[in-house]
Amino acid sequence: MNPSFILNIFTTVIFAIVLYVILPIVASDLPSQWAAAIGVLVGGLLVPALSKLFSSTSSSGGQDESSEISTLYVGNLPYRADEEAVQEHFEQQGSVVSVRLMKDRRTGKRKGYGFVEMNAKGAAKAIKNLNDSTFQERTLKVRLAKEKIEEE
Repeated sequence: MNPSFILNIFTTVIFAIVLYVILPIVASDLPSQWAAAIGVLVGGLLVPALSKLFSSTSSSGGQDESSEISTLYVGNLPYRADEEAVQEHFEQQGSVVSVRLMKDRRTGKRKGYGFVEMNAKGAAKAIKNLNDSTFQERTLKVRLAKEKIEEE
């Protein structure tokens, strides 16, 4: 689930609880069930509008490119290279989130390629600087990974 969706639900519940407590005090002839229903209705209407208002003002300062993650395909890796060595090599270009080196399921040996997740700026720099460069006596192929196509 989207974290903002969960936050909206949480805030709507808080509106419902607050109005459930306050409305019977203000309007003594109003049943508490109606107060809860009005709280959910008001919260359901106000929370999405308020979240849009606050999210648009907070993101107007510019998009934070470091939060965007890109996945790189890294080919022609040496079979002896491990995740730690590949991570150290790519961290010279930017912040690395994860490294996955593919292995043969049957034998457990590395296949010579993998995927590196890093921030968008670092990924662009890595493609520019590391593609066709030498790493442990092998010439790397570094490209943006294609999206995984899921079959229905």
